[in-house]
Amino acid sequence: MTVSLDDVQRAAERIAGRVRRTPVIQVAPELTFKLELLQHTGSFKPRGAFNRLLGAKERGELTAQGIVAASGGNHGLAAAYAARELGVPARIFVPVTTPAAKLGKLRTLDATIVQAGNEYAEAYQAALAARDETDALLVHAYDQPEIVAGQGTVGLELLEQAGTFDTVLVAVGGGGLIAGIATAIGDNAQVVSVEPALAPTLHHALETGAPTDAAVSGVAADSLGARRIGELAFAAAQRYGVRSVLVDDPAIVAARTELWRDHHLAAEHGGATAYAALLSGAYRPAAGERVVVVVCGANTDPSTLI
Repeated sequence: MTVSLDDVQRAAERIAGRVRRTPVIQVAPELTFKLELLQHTGSFKPRGAFNRLLGAKERGELTAQGIVAASGGNHGLAAAYAARELGVPARIFVPVTTPAAKLGKLRTLDATIVQAGNEYAEAYQAALAARDETDALLVHAYDQPEIVAGQGTVGLELLEQAGTFDTVLVAVGGGGLIAGIATAIGDNAQVVSVEPALAPTLHHALETGAPTDAAVSGVAADSLGARRIGELAFAAAQRYGVRSVLVDDPAIVAARTELWRDHHLAAEHGGATAYAALLSGAYRPAAGERVVVVVCGANTDPSTLI
């Protein structure tokens, strides 16, 4: 499986009018934020979900059986939202550790919610079983070509919105977002993966030479807690020379606090992880380097921001 720039461009055409063209803001002379936390359902995920469902609909694969998806929360919200917009049922499998803020939002989207296991990998196995029983469409959280191509539309927007830039910092869980962005802009700018030190799936794969299981935990595990990096993300990281850095939990918490205090952006921990690389020094830009940070998720309890 591979994803091409043409695939990303076709995804942009397919999902036009279904997703928001999220804004960019310049917060310093050489620093820009891409505000994907303002996307429908509070993260970038509807881009891939709509591309997957609409592509399946074009091929006659989206039936009255609807969809199944496994998620730490954000992908489930996006898949349920896309399914509701297209008039098909959705069963969303989430770990029992999914934050209440995400569960509450899921319940507003007419989806059937099934809690299974303590982490994403266990919820995914339950979703696969449901797919096999019902022939519903499986909407993977990150490792399907249409999902990756949809997420890559973030990169296409950046090329149009952000002017000239040198580097994009992207938080990584399963890797759908970074795979798509690298495919869209990897020939034009450096792409840097930022992962929690307690969930180093891509970092571990790049060190060992192949996707393998890594232990995952920490404050951002609900959104960046995939145990193994996707094959598509690993291939894109190798093809485009993605650099990988790790940040610890205190750095993620501090970045989330600063996003709220200084920029009035209510990010979840996973959404603040890319910014943590700058604040902590895990990534140090060269003099004059123009950096874009993708702030990718907002599904958090706002009472914890103060």
